[in-house]
Amino acid sequence: MSTLLMTEPVQLGSLALPGDLVIPPQALGVVMFVHGSGSGRQSPRNRWVAGEFQKLHLATLLFDLLTEEEAQDRRMVFDIDLLGRRVVEAIHWTEHHPDLADLRLGLFGASTGAAAALAGAAKRPDRVAAVVSRGGRPDLALASLPHVQAPTLLIVGGLDTEVLALNRQALRQLHAPKRLEVVPGAGHLFQEPGALDSVALFASSWFEQYLCVRRSA
Repeated sequence: MSTLLMTEPVQLGSLALPGDLVIPPQALGVVMFVHGSGSGRQSPRNRWVAGEFQKLHLATLLFDLLTEEEAQDRRMVFDIDLLGRRVVEAIHWTEHHPDLADLRLGLFGASTGAAAALAGAAKRPDRVAAVVSRGGRPDLALASLPHVQAPTLLIVGGLDTEVLALNRQALRQLHAPKRLEVVPGAGHLFQEPGALDSVALFASSWFEQYLCVRRSA
């Protein structure tokens, strides 16, 4: 079986949002990307990280949380309640997708998208098996954090001092298995040489531990 590449709408009730789904052979899990403000499924950073996950036999789903028109409204871009609901609806979509329904699900959130991912994980503890936040703002989902049951990894750049402080505060509100990884010398976007490689390494290890659970023979 070859890698399956699909561009298809993620159906959220009556709303269809563009999505890119990659399913490698013998997929062991699926990672849904939840992008932050001003970004989308075409984010080169997220697409590169997705490629690293695919090497671990993890399927990846990148989709736009907002329509093109909605994305022009800055209020909607930062509406964590709305984005969290969209994540929950997308989780529901994966449960009914014939190629994804049987795979363990992880969420990879960046910037404000991390808050939406954590809000979604809190609402669907039965479905979400792991969460990774890249340069995220988990503090924007503060009320949801104590209800997150999925093991959660927070990755922050060492130079991103304000966001690092917010992540340390948020970490104390998480009761699930958790870890904070700081990438030395990295800023908010992890554009420094080797910084995104560190993100991929930490995240891959986390998802491999919690998603890549092979069934006993």
